[in-house]
This record gives sequence, C-alpha cells and structure tokens, in this order.
Amino acid sequence: MSSIQRQTTSPVRLTLSRDLVRSLRRGHPWVFADALKERPHAEPGAHASLADKRGKAIARGFYDPSSPLSFRVCTLARKQMLNDAWAESCFERALTLRQRLFDSASTSGYRLFNGEGDGLPGLVVDVYAESAVIKLDGPGPEGFWDAQGIAEWLVAHTQVTQVYQRDRTRGGPSGRALVGDTPTQPIAFTENGLRFTADIVKGQKTGFFLDQRDNRALIRSMAQGQRTLNVFGYTGGFSVYAGAGGASHVTTVDIAKPAIAAAKMNMELNELGHLHEAVAEDAFDFLEHAQGSGMRWDLVVLDPPSFAPNRQSAERAGKAYERLVAAGARVCSSGGFVAAASCSSHVNLEAFTHHVEQGIGAARRRATVVGIHQQPADHPTPLPFPDFRYLKLILLRLD
Repeated sequence: MSSIQRQTTSPVRLTLSRDLVRSLRRGHPWVFADALKERPHAEPGAHASLADKRGKAIARGFYDPSSPLSFRVCTLARKQMLNDAWAESCFERALTLRQRLFDSASTSGYRLFNGEGDGLPGLVVDVYAESAVIKLDGPGPEGFWDAQGIAEWLVAHTQVTQVYQRDRTRGGPSGRALVGDTPTQPIAFTENGLRFTADIVKGQKTGFFLDQRDNRALIRSMAQGQRTLNVFGYTGGFSVYAGAGGASHVTTVDIAKPAIAAAKMNMELNELGHLHEAVAEDAFDFLEHAQGSGMRWDLVVLDPPSFAPNRQSAERAGKAYERLVAAGARVCSSGGFVAAASCSSHVNLEAFTHHVEQGIGAARRRATVVGIHQQPADHPTPLPFPDFRYLKLILLRLD
C-alpha cells in the first residue's frame, strides 16, 4: 500500500525568480509559473525541490510544468523525504483533528482531508458514514498521489468500508470505485443529529455541501416560528435545519428536479415533510413572481453556486450577486432576515460585502449586519492563504 505514486527519476530542481521565501515559510503553499526562473520538462506530479534565488533549498513538493500553478509545497523540512511515512503522518494529524471536532453518533459526514489546509496539496477526502469520496485537484495531484493506496489507508484506519473517486471534469460527473462497489443509491449520514443522504456518484461536489454545516446550524438557531425560503436550495440542507429549528413553513427552490426530489426526501427523513413546499424553478424567475404576488418570508437564505469560476468573471458575478440579494430582500418581511452566501474564491469578503450592500440598496431596504461567517473547522486553511477561505455568509436583519 503506497499513498504516493512511485517515481523513478530524481526530483526536479526548481529555482525562484522572485523573493517568496518569507511567504512560503509562513505557510503559503503555492508557487506560480511566473515566479520560477525556468520550467524544466517533467511529468505532472513529479517530485521537486525548490530553491531561493541564491540556490539555497527551501521546500519540497511536486511540480506540474503544464499548469500556471507549477509547484505545490509539501514540506519546508529540506531533509524530509516525500514518502509514505510523510504522507501517513499528515493523514494521522488530519484524522486526529476530526476526532476532536465530531461525535460520530451525531455527525458522520465531514471533510477528512482538506488539501493544502491539512498539508496534503490537491487532495480532498470527504466521509459520509462508512463511505468516502476522494478528489484530486488536477494533473499535478493526480500524478503525485496514489488514490488506490489512500483508499486502502482509509479502510485500515477509519470506519470507512467503501471508497469512490470523483474525477475533476467539466463534462458531468464521472469516477470509479476504489474499494467496494459503485453505490447505486444515495449514502445516508448524519449531521448535528439530523439525517441526510448524499449522491456521491452524481451529486455536486462530493454529494453534499459539507462546508455549510456551521451556517446551517446558524439558520436553525434563527428559524423558530419563521416562514423560511431557501433559494438555490439544492438537496435542502438549510431547509432541514430551518424545519428542525421550529420554522412555521419552509419553501425550497432549485431549478434541478433531482435536487428538489432529494430535498423532499431529506425533509421527510427528519419528519418535517408537513412543513415543506418544494419548487423546481429558476431562482430569479421564482423571486420575481413571488414579489409580484406579494409573497413574503421572515427568513430568506440565498446560497447560489459559484457565479465566478475564474477571475475574469468576477465583475459579472458581482452584478449577479447584487441582483440576487435585491430580489431576496424584496420578498423579506420587515424585521426579517436575509442570509446571503458566496462560495467563489474569486470574490473576496470585502467585494462580496460591497455587492450585498448594493443589492440591499437596489431593493430600497436598510439592513444591519448580524454576523459574517465562513467555512467550518474541518475545512482548515493555511493562515497566509486567504484565497482558500472561499466561503462567505452574511446574515442581515432588514428594516
């Protein structure tokens, strides 16, 4: 069992063309191509050593000459070999953190490995009860990590008995079973005592948005007696929490009919189906119709997919956030709450706050910030790497 793909060539030697030593020593895990003196030929994922401009070795990691993100740091210990012993020490440290964070009796769905945040560049593992999903972030990580070996480590050291690998593709979900059979049904798991299912084969991300766990708990704490609207509701995570928090009624809106069917099932799993209305419709069309019909909610959750998949789309994404927040504010009752979220790393918190403010203004409303929230503790990030803190949720109370 090996967690790292075996390599027969010596590590590639890379040299910085910029003075990034302080940033790297503080924990920034990436070096882009334009910061290297040259990019020698090698296979994606090749082991590499990185030296400063004077030729002094400062880091070990892996290299992808075909990517703008050319070098990912694994260790600053110059004598540390990138081998199974190194990898497994990182795995064990990540596992220990999750054991501190979660009581498996109440939460069996969580992120076990969060890539660079756990010192495991490009490697993500999400656990759903006895099933796990592995994702590798591009050709570099795919050439460095051995997914089969990682799957075997998971089976040997955790409660996992089934491992599935999801591919990073734009053409629709694809992947393969590494341990056990390919699941034919969604996987059941618990989160804060609530019951959910995740389609780890065809669902978005790895089947569920685990990163919104703490924000769902926030909505649960706000929902008592509130008519709640969950827009871009996907499989109803926020809806279930609102219902469990005592919402008087919950409406889930998502354009995808399979997602709406899953939202209904998740509400019923928690005996909340009687509170629930599920609507398969475009979110903007629904909000426009709701405003025209005079419909109002006391608690409005706006959790869209990423409007900015790259930096070039950030300006267009900002306008979309403003339009969405304005539409959500228009159907929020006086004294009610709007929770606006963004999962785009290309729209930082400052920019997102500006877009939220613009949206509230466009709706001719006034708002007070009740809280600003980000991703949970099982999604750790390197301190000097703000781009990795991609998730933002701003909770507002409207006039």
